[in-house]
Amino acid sequence: MKFMDTILYVLCFCFFPSNIDYMKNQLKSLSMCFNWEREVTTCKPDYYRWTQSIFVRLFEAGLAYQKEGLVNWDPVDQTVLASEQVDEDGCSWRSGAKVEQKVLRQWYLKMTQYSKSLLDGLEDLKHWPDGIKSAQAHFIGDCSGCSFSFTLQLPGIDTDLPVYVSNPELIFGVSYILISPTHTLLKSESLLHSVQPDVRNALDEIDSKQLDITLGVSAIHPFTKQPIPLIASGTHSFPEYVEQYAGIPSVFEEDQVFADQHGFNSTIVIDKDNRLINSDEFTGMNRAEAKEAVMQKAREQGIGGHMTSQRQCDWLISRQRYWGAPIPIIHCKNCKAVPVPINQLPVELPKLATLTDKGKSALQQIPEWYNTTCPKCGEPSQREMDTMDTFVDSSWYYLRFTDPHNEQEEFNREIANSLMPVDLYIGGKEHAILHLLKARFISHFLHSQGLIEHKEPFKRLLVHSLVMGPSYMLPSTGQYVTKEEIDFSGNEPVEKVSKEKLIIKFEKMSKSKHNGVDPIDAIAEHGIDTMRLFILSGVPPQSNMMWNVDSIAGIIRWKNKMWQLISRHIKLKKDSKSNDSVDKDKDLQILKKKNTAIKEVSKQYIDNYKLSIAITRLITLTKVLGSVPDTVSMSSVEYEDALASLCVMLAPMAPHIASEMWQGLASVAEPSSKYQWDKTVLEQNWPVLEEYSTEDMIKVFIKVNRNTKGYVMVPRHLRDNQDEIQKLVDKSDLGKSYLNGRTFTKVVFTSKVNYRRMKFVS
Repeated sequence: MKFMDTILYVLCFCFFPSNIDYMKNQLKSLSMCFNWEREVTTCKPDYYRWTQSIFVRLFEAGLAYQKEGLVNWDPVDQTVLASEQVDEDGCSWRSGAKVEQKVLRQWYLKMTQYSKSLLDGLEDLKHWPDGIKSAQAHFIGDCSGCSFSFTLQLPGIDTDLPVYVSNPELIFGVSYILISPTHTLLKSESLLHSVQPDVRNALDEIDSKQLDITLGVSAIHPFTKQPIPLIASGTHSFPEYVEQYAGIPSVFEEDQVFADQHGFNSTIVIDKDNRLINSDEFTGMNRAEAKEAVMQKAREQGIGGHMTSQRQCDWLISRQRYWGAPIPIIHCKNCKAVPVPINQLPVELPKLATLTDKGKSALQQIPEWYNTTCPKCGEPSQREMDTMDTFVDSSWYYLRFTDPHNEQEEFNREIANSLMPVDLYIGGKEHAILHLLKARFISHFLHSQGLIEHKEPFKRLLVHSLVMGPSYMLPSTGQYVTKEEIDFSGNEPVEKVSKEKLIIKFEKMSKSKHNGVDPIDAIAEHGIDTMRLFILSGVPPQSNMMWNVDSIAGIIRWKNKMWQLISRHIKLKKDSKSNDSVDKDKDLQILKKKNTAIKEVSKQYIDNYKLSIAITRLITLTKVLGSVPDTVSMSSVEYEDALASLCVMLAPMAPHIASEMWQGLASVAEPSSKYQWDKTVLEQNWPVLEEYSTEDMIKVFIKVNRNTKGYVMVPRHLRDNQDEIQKLVDKSDLGKSYLNGRTFTKVVFTSKVNYRRMKFVS
């Protein structure tokens, strides 16, 4: 085995699992709390078996098809790229190479059939950012018309040409079809071999001379079955992403001018009363009635009729690379494309000894794999040798999470329906179209098949930005250098060998730019909680974070202050004698600050997800508590309650230090109805806002069989009214927890200056 072939073998069968394990360890090292029992691995046969099953469902529903298409070609990886995988500079997102255009026969999923459903569904996504919904709506376009399939008359080839018609009811008036100079057909060998030599020569000058070229090829009208002339037009103004146009001269003046110039006949399809004529069974209908009727018949005949926009395209899923799920199709000379039976899935990727012939599917090297028999007729046939875009795998994994070990079907419907839709989906903004729209498409499809109740898979969406790292580039070559190759001793960093000054930029972390950070290394230097708080404290998730570890000192100082607060409180409680004095003014101040923190922090956790703001509020609460005198710290239950609230609100972000702080606090804390001191901080109820009154209040401490259970605040003017105080105590949360339903032999009421005691004795 050649050295490079060995590398590819190791990459596909050894590197992927080891890389997954390494990334899992990174997440675990950050104490991320995931249910690993529901982990799925999309590159394993036990997962992509069901991706292939969904493909078969799509194929049987007429939504998976193969055609020639002009594709984005990566000349380095030698494979197809989706439009979203090409950056703004026209380069591949994976290899960085300049993307080329190439005509290949590819597999597509008919997303355009669900355009209207996807567009309308955005109205139901009340908790999605408006910007993301607008981006998807713009990508889909205005779904006011529909496409119809015209059949091209090419020798020996049965090829459909989808043509968008903005007014479907006028389909019987189509007299010609224009295609743009960039249309895939004009690069298709099958078409170019069918046209005359002078037409081929003219096509070379179509742009420069703005020619309209009648190709001598017709497209068969889907309803009338009459031939419609096809013209490559350099004069027509095609909107962006639109490459064909159906001319209806009898209705549109510009179309009539074009038809007159080129000698095309026109059919009048609208009378003076705005009703259809010359339109078969639709004649006599008004336009609104006819529109629905025409689309309905087109859908029944499988020739279009689904509302879509003129700009949206179907989803190209073919890839000419080794990784990815094999497309479960068998090509038979008699039966054409036949899906692999469900009971024969998965079609597994075979192991390769070598990997050659870039630009063709690697699976072409294994005849014993691709040579097979047709499931229908039993004749010798061949498997499809393209693999699926890995985004097909990730377009439905949220459903597999609900039932990850099911070996009988993709997922159990009852289980999926009980857990879906996803409450909160967190993802990068670069996937707003690349992933989210395709995931919605698959969900809408599965809903239409009766497999799930909800059309929309994600109820709430949190779109995060990127962590940007400093990169260093040589101006002379554009090459990025590593930190080990840089001399930082001067005022400006220079490359060690050439002494050339470097261009410094904050860019998306990337291996090629040598600006990534391994969390394991950062944790080893600073600790888990410090890194978690540092990452969360920088900026809101919607903004890019400039990675600058020098600013971590502020987080370390805050952690130290919190630790000192708890340590001081423990020492004061242990060293001081019991002190029943209460500073009601200080308590009220602490209560107000605690309430403010609870309100703001809860809002960020539950609604806004801006945890940097939550951290700021906790830092403020820490400062307030740090300013409290020792006399208050050692005796104030309100102060102790605020410390407990601080620990509980900190715990989701910094669970380790919060747990340690909680354990220390619990060792000296007074009994409380709000917290369970014998349990961990992560098992506590979330702090709630407490009502307070400007009226002078006193505390009534509750003891049950000599054990203090907490206190209840009551107005001072009731200090001598035992009956009223007992009523308030009974109604309180503390009373409900410890008094209701119990029988006591006596109740002792003790009156002090600033507080009262009620002792309940069994």
